[in-house]
Amino acid sequence: MDMEKILIVGGSSGMGLALAGRCLEEGAHVIIAGRGGAKLSAARDGLGRPDALETAAVDISRENEVAALFARIGRLDHIVSTAAAIEGAYRLLPEIEISAAQRVVESKFYGPLLLAKHGAPKLASSGSLTFVSGIAAYRPAARGAVVAAVNAALEGLVRALAVELAPIRVNAVSPGWVDTPIWEFVAGDKKDETLAAMAKRLPAGRVGRPDDIADAIRFLIGNGFTTGTTLHVEGGHRLS
Repeated sequence: MDMEKILIVGGSSGMGLALAGRCLEEGAHVIIAGRGGAKLSAARDGLGRPDALETAAVDISRENEVAALFARIGRLDHIVSTAAAIEGAYRLLPEIEISAAQRVVESKFYGPLLLAKHGAPKLASSGSLTFVSGIAAYRPAARGAVVAAVNAALEGLVRALAVELAPIRVNAVSPGWVDTPIWEFVAGDKKDETLAAMAKRLPAGRVGRPDDIADAIRFLIGNGFTTGTTLHVEGGHRLS
């Protein structure tokens, strides 16, 4: 059997990095992609396995860069994107800057759209695309209007692409509160305090870890009978 080839956009940190490590352990050839060269280099060094790991610098909001990426890496089995540029997006309505909102749309909607447009022709018929939405689409809060709307839009895109690109499978994972570097932008130096308070509100009794989301994505990659689905991995947040 040929080695699986998996592209993970956002694979240099958080959930994407955890997934990259998991896929490498299972014998896949992994390409981690992101905007930052330094972060990609650090992730490559940390993951090891230079024989089975590549890095690619790309801004997925720029169509020419996405097209060039797929022209270079060739055939693929699976494409995953955990990318999210949410800096400055969590603001009350009077304080929202359109430029920050646009960055969220570009990273979490236009980016996946372009990955599907240019990546689907490179995928095996048994392949998949998996994107990451989030709990905000279901349990929105003050300051979260932009992120809630974009997550909901992404899940609509997933369902439509699952129909259009069949038999290629298209799915989303919707995480709840997960301890990733994103919280440094959301909560600043109160990150640990904020996550501890959140954990007390969840039926699971804790916030998520990157490995929890990596497990869910790996399931969607491997399950050939799941498509057009949003898999919720949120510790019971929708019930609390």
